[in-house]
Amino acid sequence: MQITRATEAPRFQLPGVEFTVLAAPSRGSKDLCTWRLTVDGGFRNDEPHTIDRDEVFMVLSGTVQVTPDGEKLGPGDAAVVPAGEPIQLANLGESEAELYVAITAGFTGTMADGSTVQPPWAQ
Repeated sequence: MQITRATEAPRFQLPGVEFTVLAAPSRGSKDLCTWRLTVDGGFRNDEPHTIDRDEVFMVLSGTVQVTPDGEKLGPGDAAVVPAGEPIQLANLGESEAELYVAITAGFTGTMADGSTVQPPWAQ
């Protein structure tokens, strides 16, 4: 068993969002990745992207959309975005939103420009 303490969890910053790694291959989980996502108030991804695996978003606080023109999600709500569907995260509120995200390890994201990535918070 591997424990990830909140104070020691790796953090990755992108404009408007912070990824706090809870489980990933580098954290002792060969098949599952999870992270806490903190989203600045009013943030919206510029362009949608896709993932080659189903991705689950579980809202802890705030009001968000996870897909273009998707439904508003609030605390306690969860959304499963099927592989290949566009993801475009937006925090619809003024204050930070927090979510947990889960996906199988080894996924690849495809950005709007066609480039592919395997993010460091999922390795």
